[in-house]
Amino acid sequence: LRNPFYPLTEESYGAYAVMCLSVVIFGIGIMGNMAVMCLVCHNYYMRSISNSLLANLAFWDFLIVFFCLPLVIFQELTKKWLLEDFSCKIVPYIEVASLGVTTFTLCALCIDRFRAATNVQMYYEMIENCTSTTAKLAVIWVGALLLALPEVVLRQLAREEPEYSGSPPGERCVVKISTALPDTIYVLALTYDGARLWWYFGCYFCLPTLFTITCSLVTARKIRRAEKACTRGNKRQIQLESQMNCTVVALTILYGFCIIPENICNIVTAYMSTGVSRQTMDLLHLISQFLLFFKSCVTPVLLFCLCKPFSRAFMECCCCCCDEC
Repeated sequence: LRNPFYPLTEESYGAYAVMCLSVVIFGIGIMGNMAVMCLVCHNYYMRSISNSLLANLAFWDFLIVFFCLPLVIFQELTKKWLLEDFSCKIVPYIEVASLGVTTFTLCALCIDRFRAATNVQMYYEMIENCTSTTAKLAVIWVGALLLALPEVVLRQLAREEPEYSGSPPGERCVVKISTALPDTIYVLALTYDGARLWWYFGCYFCLPTLFTITCSLVTARKIRRAEKACTRGNKRQIQLESQMNCTVVALTILYGFCIIPENICNIVTAYMSTGVSRQTMDLLHLISQFLLFFKSCVTPVLLFCLCKPFSRAFMECCCCCCDEC
């Protein structure tokens, strides 16, 4: 393995910048997502369906930061995959599955907010039974994992010639269908590869953004009507519903902003790869990877800043820990 930090060159300075940024994202992402999961699991009054969906989202963000971030940074710095072919297949699979989980979670949150806004009593902290919550989470998991399954078939590890004489050869995870696959799977993989660009753009970008923003606008309108009429619940419950609706919109905007570079990278790769240099393509891919990790890192911060139940529970937990100390 080559040392990316020595000797000191322009490339080594970039390696130090990548390492420092990844350490910050790793620390904030691990602590923030673990805090969200612990608050929902250990606080009975936080176990609403919306908070359970947010805890499920935090689990996948934790998985992305804890497992995928170190492998991606290791490959970026050393041009080697740590677990070779396994990591080449599993990292894109987990990343695409996390996009599916985020997409379906945002849609489920919008449906839950709309249902709460049209409820006559408008209970914000309504506790649902375990069976109902488990069924909704199972649908999200199964759908996301199945839709991401073709990524395992498409990815292969390719070895490149070294840039300089004497340096070790690099490794790159490329989209390439193996000819050793059975005929049926090979044809399906070819079909998916041909439609992958627009499927990725439509399912993981257009669906969550358009559906979430439209549903949130309708929900906000119903909340304003309820606040003016004062016939549904008290003011505090209506304010909490409005805050939760704004939180879902903020999460959607963050997700859309972080997923745009990945779609740009896919479009450039599909239609303009011949006129773009390898360095530019690598830079676009690195930016899209970092924005995905950035989304997983900032999501719990947004929850604590915009959602009062989470911030209140977090402060109470910190106070309890300080009292014990």
